[in-house]
Amino acid sequence: MRLAFSQPGKHRSVPAVAWLEPLAGTASVPFVSHGPYTLTQKNRMFLPHLLVIPIGAVVKFPNADPFFHNVFSLFDGKRFDLGLYEAGSSKSVTFSKEGVSYIFCNIHPEMSAVILALPSPIFATADSNDSLLLRNIPPGDYKLHLWIEGVPQAVVDDLIRSVHLEGVRVDLGLLTIPTKPSRRLAHTNKFGNEYELHPISPYDH
Repeated sequence: MRLAFSQPGKHRSVPAVAWLEPLAGTASVPFVSHGPYTLTQKNRMFLPHLLVIPIGAVVKFPNADPFFHNVFSLFDGKRFDLGLYEAGSSKSVTFSKEGVSYIFCNIHPEMSAVILALPSPIFATADSNDSLLLRNIPPGDYKLHLWIEGVPQAVVDDLIRSVHLEGVRVDLGLLTIPTKPSRRLAHTNKFGNEYELHPISPYDH
């Protein structure tokens, strides 16, 4: 199954995920784990920026920088605070429920990542042309879900639709996103305060 999306204004590919939820009468497909799952901190970045995992997966957060990090998330998917930890060390988090978790560092405001915990193994991430291709889908009825970074979830939810698949190639065409994705998710530090513009920290060298 193929679909693509367009956005207003100048074209810029953005991270996006589409997944299918089996409806009544359609057998569920088991989620075969491809773990271990890792979100590495390196060069003041999270690598990868987008990580899709099954519900219940454990994600490791190794610090590959020569200074401290403090990884946290205060969003609905999974709330956690790993505290300060030094270069060469690692901590882990279990993502026990479905949802989107936006990941940040309490020391470096430029660092951000997204972890998407899904109940379905039938998913695809967008390529550089904002196109998504879902393969090996058993015949049946499904609900199509989308997540697009920088687009309010309420806007994306309006694109949810039911699809019937019978084992043949289906092209859902082009979905138009009415809102231009924001370039960066505004966020505070883990205390709910603004980051300092030029922080002086003994943990950042």
